Amino acid sequence: MESKVAIIGGTGVYDLDFLAEKKTITVSTPYGAVSLQTGFYQGIGTAFLARHGQNHSVPPHQINYRANIWALKELGVQQILATAAVGSLRRDLPPGHLVLVDQFIDFTKQRPLTFFEGKNSPVVHTDLTEPYCPQLRRILLEAAPAGCQVQDGGVYVCTEGPRFETPAEISFYAQVGGDVVGMTGVPEVVLAREMGLCYAAIALVTNYGAGLSSQPLTHEEVVECQRANAENLRALLENALPRLKGKAGCQQCRKPDPML
Repeated sequence: MESKVAIIGGTGVYDLDFLAEKKTITVSTPYGAVSLQTGFYQGIGTAFLARHGQNHSVPPHQINYRANIWALKELGVQQILATAAVGSLRRDLPPGHLVLVDQFIDFTKQRPLTFFEGKNSPVVHTDLTEPYCPQLRRILLEAAPAGCQVQDGGVYVCTEGPRFETPAEISFYAQVGGDVVGMTGVPEVVLAREMGLCYAAIALVTNYGAGLSSQPLTHEEVVECQRANAENLRALLENALPRLKGKAGCQQCRKPDPML
């Protein structure tokens, strides 16, 4: 089955129970095999990939981002909706908000960041003036369910993980313009653009960054907030998918290199 749309699930999003005719498949790529699900929602062929694995077994710095994006491209995916649990860098952006991020700042340290390594492929400098697809972001904004607190735009700061950030780091990230902080957004968004795929990220604020809260951060806190807001996230995805039916990737994002 060719899937035009893919959903990448972050922390707490390990399955899409609203998909019909679900099946698990394995896609071989030059970077390794990828296991994912395919199915249909209102006649739309949809692929679902759990970024951390079904049991949250893969930490953010060890996710095989290149294999994941390559596998989605191989399936015929043109548009990706990615979810991510994030911490807030601002007191006026509390847990429970959804942020449709439009920029990122990369503070990762040791991840492969590109398909273009300059060995058997050309050196390519990809334009990321608008790293997140404006067409997909607009559709997501229109699809927001009533009562759901959605912020249009925000700067995603990506750290290496898997540890949480220190209060000093949180303060610094806020000073340089960040709104939310997470561990998985880069290089995923970059690789999607290199493959010519439309990509949008839905960042769910699950906690305040260290130093903004009086309590130490825990993974359980993140998961609990994700569960509490699961209905809003599900409704947003269910509303957005039908709006993508019959739509191809936008011209801005569809710039795949012929070498790939």
